[in-house]
Amino acid sequence: MLTEINFDGIVGPSHNYAGLSLGNIASANNAGDPSFPRAAALQGVAKMRGNLARLGVQGFLLPLPRPNHGLLEALALDATTPPQLRAAAWSASSMWTANAATVSPAPDTADGRCHLTPANLVTMLHRAQEWPDTKRQLAVAFGDTRHFAIHDAVPPTFGDEGAANHMRLCESHDSPGVEVFVYGKTGGRFPARQHEQASRIVARRHGLDPARAVFIEQNPEAIAAGAFHNDVVAVANGRVLFTHDAAFADQQGAYAAIRAAFPALEVVEVPSSAVTLQEAIRTYLFNAQLLTLPSGEMALIVPEECRESASVWGWVEAMLATNGPIRQVIPVDVRQSMANGGGPACLRLRVVCDPATVDPRFLLDEAKADLIEGVIARNWPEQIDPSDLGSDSLAASVIAARLALLDALDLAQLG
Repeated sequence: MLTEINFDGIVGPSHNYAGLSLGNIASANNAGDPSFPRAAALQGVAKMRGNLARLGVQGFLLPLPRPNHGLLEALALDATTPPQLRAAAWSASSMWTANAATVSPAPDTADGRCHLTPANLVTMLHRAQEWPDTKRQLAVAFGDTRHFAIHDAVPPTFGDEGAANHMRLCESHDSPGVEVFVYGKTGGRFPARQHEQASRIVARRHGLDPARAVFIEQNPEAIAAGAFHNDVVAVANGRVLFTHDAAFADQQGAYAAIRAAFPALEVVEVPSSAVTLQEAIRTYLFNAQLLTLPSGEMALIVPEECRESASVWGWVEAMLATNGPIRQVIPVDVRQSMANGGGPACLRLRVVCDPATVDPRFLLDEAKADLIEGVIARNWPEQIDPSDLGSDSLAASVIAARLALLDALDLAQLG
């Protein structure tokens, strides 16, 4: 039976705050601070445990190999090299699996298979290195070609950032849906990372019905304010689009375009008068997991930072007092990820499929969560300062930690 599975990225042992992501306000504000990889990874597993209990199914993806020796060699490092280039090869940003790929479930595609296209992430060096290893992992997790098709990344002329700029609306997860692709245009102080043509290529590759694929421009003001991906200002689930009123370049036009393809659309809009764009981005109110619970109710999984904001939590409480479609709001602690610019939604890739068709090594249960936590507690560094990057001893520790996790999960083939 088809169901939506959230595949969370396990935070890698080289998790650090080098401030590599232009346009990501949190990443820039915390650049140079010490990071705590062990705490970050354990926070992520705790979030997964919570959603496993709520939904009954949860997946995960593994950290990519770091430091990336191929990239270090390609950069021809010497004493004159800016530290950011060295840091790029140590980046643990693959933890944000919302950028791993764009996923079109089988009910939406021409051949009746679930299609995944890894994001090329070409706008940022530290992320552009990811997709070949990401594809290799996806090809193992979703290796049954009767049910899945794994593509190469879009040509690097067109920047593609994956599911962070993609939403799906549907009557139920196992019924045909309408896929919404949000792109940016160049301009302003920060780059627009998602190219319209990248989105259109993905839609054609996946065999989507043009009448059920909608392309919308992100608000340039949102990008300039730090909404480097659409999932910082909007998230969708089922019939519901939960969005800030400044998310799209033409807000009412966006609603009309989506309704033309999906008349059942329900919009839950947060007005700027209640929560400013800046506060929405700071707290990641929209970088949340909007889930359909077994009861049929929807729950919004938000960062703890939302509860600590008077304006955000005031709006949440007022919303819950109405009879709207979102009936629960559940804060979670992902502070280590938040400090580097990624909230609950950044950490997961949504895949609608039959769990029986997924390699079971990538599906979580309580025993496996215990196993993963034990490996992390024994092997992940407690703290990394950006000045540590490049250290031979840290490299050996990080490599050994990842291999210990692969061995424990019987996934040494990804070593």
